[in-house]
Amino acid sequence: MNVAGKRMLVVALVAVVGMAFRVSWNALRDIATAIGADGAAATLYPFVVDGLMALALVAALVLTGDARLFALRVLAGYTIASLALNYVHGLAPALHGGAVGWGRLAANNWANWPLVLLATSLPVGSIYFGSDLVAKVLHHRPPIEPTAQESVQIDVNRSMVEQGEPAIEEATRPPALQPVPVDVLEVVDPIAVRVPVAAAEVPRSRRATGRVPESARSARPVRTAEELLSEARSITEAWPVEDLTGERIRKALRTSPAKARVLRETLKGERAANAAAEAVAG
Repeated sequence: MNVAGKRMLVVALVAVVGMAFRVSWNALRDIATAIGADGAAATLYPFVVDGLMALALVAALVLTGDARLFALRVLAGYTIASLALNYVHGLAPALHGGAVGWGRLAANNWANWPLVLLATSLPVGSIYFGSDLVAKVLHHRPPIEPTAQESVQIDVNRSMVEQGEPAIEEATRPPALQPVPVDVLEVVDPIAVRVPVAAAEVPRSRRATGRVPESARSARPVRTAEELLSEARSITEAWPVEDLTGERIRKALRTSPAKARVLRETLKGERAANAAAEAVAG
């Protein structure tokens, strides 16, 4: 139904309710006069009864759960009460002209007392039930409905089984393990297989920085004077005399400067002695 149709429906409903209230207003005003209400009170009495019915109807449309059930019970109770009073008004023609005495809604006492109690209790009930309904409507918090985007996201996050679709097991099933032939197991060396894994697991040693402490250095063998001299003779055999310096001997033999100077003097002395011997022999 479009907006125009809904508006026409609401207008028609308001018109019907207004006319029904006017019909009921006449009967309820005479009932109020019969139970002792003055002119102003009798005029307002129909609004107390039928007005609470309209309030309960609106509350029932807004509330939910137990609060909505309570509003429907109030609506049903006041509808029955209004119907009963309108029925009594139709059965007692004396009520129409106000000729009946005060406090009399029926000829018999057993019927009059309940009717008077009902008519006099409706205003008090309107105060109680009307206040309760208004409080429930003001404190009502409607449930938060998920938006269209959230609903789509929820459907996406749900599994295929939850959405009612058959699950595709073949696509997610892992491939079956094929048995390895025995001859292949015999050829493969288990040690050769484990070596790459172990090498990959061993963390790479960090490069040493700075000076290595003496305790971590490898012990270098100590050479005697004779060994140094023999090694110096073999290394410097082809050197000229001019190259027999302490610094060059130290670097070649990797020894201390003091020992290099001693070796230099010794080698020069040997060469001088050899040269003198060759001169005498020649």
